[in-house]
Amino acid sequence: QGLRLIIVGIAVSAVLASVNTWLVIRADLDDAIAAAVWGAGTLNGLGWSQVGPVLAVSIVIGSCLAVLSRRLPMLEMGDDAARALGVRAEPTRLMLVFLGVALIAMVTAAAGPISFIALAAPQLARRLTGTSSVAMVPAACMGALLLVVSDVVAQRVFAPTQLPVGVVTVSVGGAYFVWLLAREGRKQ
Repeated sequence: QGLRLIIVGIAVSAVLASVNTWLVIRADLDDAIAAAVWGAGTLNGLGWSQVGPVLAVSIVIGSCLAVLSRRLPMLEMGDDAARALGVRAEPTRLMLVFLGVALIAMVTAAAGPISFIALAAPQLARRLTGTSSVAMVPAACMGALLLVVSDVVAQRVFAPTQLPVGVVTVSVGGAYFVWLLAREGRKQ
C-alpha cells in the first residue's frame, strides 16, 4: 500500500506541476514573478493578514489530529491488531491522510512549498528522542526549529538580499539525505 501511495503521489505531483507551469506561462509578468517566488517557498513578505486564517484553520485541524493521533500507535502494529483493539483502520487512515493533506495545503497556500521540512523533521526528532517510532510533538517542534533556523539563514547569508527559505531547506535537506544514504550504504 505504501508503494501505491508513493506512485499516486508522484503522478499527481507531475500533473499539478505541469498545470502550474502552464499557468505561469500564461500569466502576466508580475504575476509570473510572484508565482516563481512563491514556488521557491518563502516567508518573505508574509503578514498578519495571512497568519490569521492559517492559525484558525490550524487550530481546527490540529484538534482533529490530536484526537486521531491516539490511534496511531495501534495502526503501527498493523491493521489486524488495530481492529482487535477497536480501531477501524481504513477510515482512520483515510481521515489522517485527509487532515494531513489539508494542513499541508493550507500552509503551502500561504508560504509556498517549503521542501524537506516534513521529510527531515520526523527523522531528526526520532534520532534525538531515541525512540523507535516518530512522535508527533517532537517532530512538529523539530520542523518548527528547522524552519526558523532556515529562515534566519535565508535572511542573513546574502544580506541585504533575502533568499526564499525553500532554497535553504532544499540545500540542507538534500545534504542530510545524501549523508543518510551514504551512512546506510556503509552499514550494508
